Amino acid sequence: VQLQASGGGLVQPGGSLRLSCAASGMVFSFYTMDWYRQAPGKQRELVARVTPSTNTYYVDAVKGRFTISRDNAKSTVYLQMDSLKPEDTAVYYCHVQYRRDYWGQGTLVTVSS
Repeated sequence: VQLQASGGGLVQPGGSLRLSCAASGMVFSFYTMDWYRQAPGKQRELVARVTPSTNTYYVDAVKGRFTISRDNAKSTVYLQMDSLKPEDTAVYYCHVQYRRDYWGQGTLVTVSS
């Protein structure tokens, strides 16, 4: 299994970014996909989750601002991030549990003016 994340960058407060994570080596549509993040000096935390039936979960801090979605035809999960705040600055990782935990390489999101 390989997870390839992309889409991070520097954005001003209030701006938007869309992260993508392309998966390979698994039947993508069968599995729940997650986005985690890890800010400097903090533990990695679950940000959003989408199930095979497209049920979603969000941590309270991002509800109403972030949207997770999946495209099974492209084996890709997305995280649309709007109204970004400085406290959203972190390395973002996609994750799947397929026999064991698999992580993407991480993509840095920096929210700063």
